Amino acid sequence: MRKTPLLVLAVLAAVATACSSGGGADPTPSQAAAPESTSESSTQATTSAKPDCTAGYLGQFTLRQKLAQLLTVGVTGADDAANVVGTEQVGGIFVGGWTDLTLLSDGRLEQIKQSAKVPLMVTIDEEGGRVSRVKNLIGAAPSARATVDAMTAEQFHDATLTRGRALKDLGVTVNFAPDVDVSAQPADSVIGDRSFSDDPAVVTRYADAYIRAMREVGVGTVLKHFPGHGSGSGDSHRGAVRTPPLESMQTVDLVPFRALIGSGAGVMVGHLDVPGLTTPDVPASISPQVMTLLREGRGYGAAPFQGPIFTDDLGGMAAITNRLSIADAVEAALVAGADNALWITTDAVPSVLDQLEQAVATGRLPAAQVDASVLRMAAFKGALPRC
Repeated sequence: MRKTPLLVLAVLAAVATACSSGGGADPTPSQAAAPESTSESSTQATTSAKPDCTAGYLGQFTLRQKLAQLLTVGVTGADDAANVVGTEQVGGIFVGGWTDLTLLSDGRLEQIKQSAKVPLMVTIDEEGGRVSRVKNLIGAAPSARATVDAMTAEQFHDATLTRGRALKDLGVTVNFAPDVDVSAQPADSVIGDRSFSDDPAVVTRYADAYIRAMREVGVGTVLKHFPGHGSGSGDSHRGAVRTPPLESMQTVDLVPFRALIGSGAGVMVGHLDVPGLTTPDVPASISPQVMTLLREGRGYGAAPFQGPIFTDDLGGMAAITNRLSIADAVEAALVAGADNALWITTDAVPSVLDQLEQAVATGRLPAAQVDASVLRMAAFKGALPRC
């Protein structure tokens, strides 16, 4: 965000305290150690600070590789994934409905992970119901709405443990779920039965159970679609979506985000036009105002969000592609304050990175902001070393 250099510096300082041995997201940074002083004589003292693990982590990347760490791209299969990770060091790959799932079952994924400088995010949309990419590998699961009808939140937690272990065994590290949209729309609408309920308290309770279970097995989660798609006017896959005014979202759509913002999950921002928040024709996924609302929390009564902000798909949804090219959309999202830009193909990765390098060179995308995002992503996937 361009709001103030002090905010970026504060973020860098906060993430700097999150150095750990890895093993998944940790929303609570550890306390940084104070410098240690030793005295070699009565007249001479030396002070030695512990190593700066964030500087060491950032120092292993070129600028282009730092920028690549902020991209998650859909892959067609193992060869596509191996190429984009090996040549550009993207931070994440996305397994979609078009992906050859032998990537997850023939051992190639582990080889691909080995070609990454730092742990690679392997991401997926595995909500259950009609949004299920690997049901042929791990079995089907009911939709969110059907889940609420069939089991308690704690029963759902236990069922999610089993499903989370199955995802982890396939090599998945981050699941773009749960959907915390609050909706009473028909089951087959864009959100519909992907929503647990039209009651924000029910959505919060079941989403919390899901996040806790996935975290217990070591799979990251991402709340979506901030600030709330459940009452939107249409389908962002097909065109622009207008939500109710921000004021009316406070007591419905924003409630689960407010309650779960400290859960350790990331947050995905949707391509949503929000009256009273977004500038006209600038959807939430590329809106500085939305990123500030999420980061600071004050505008909807939440704690500041320190975790990673993901965009919804920037390359296959008309709500964004009707307005911007993929390179312009990625740049706009990162400049606005997102930490990770998601889209569904690898073809544009080189040209996107070319444009992002120019954005940094000209000051449109501050280098300090890039570093802050790289560190947030590293903390989320447990990649920061112990210092």
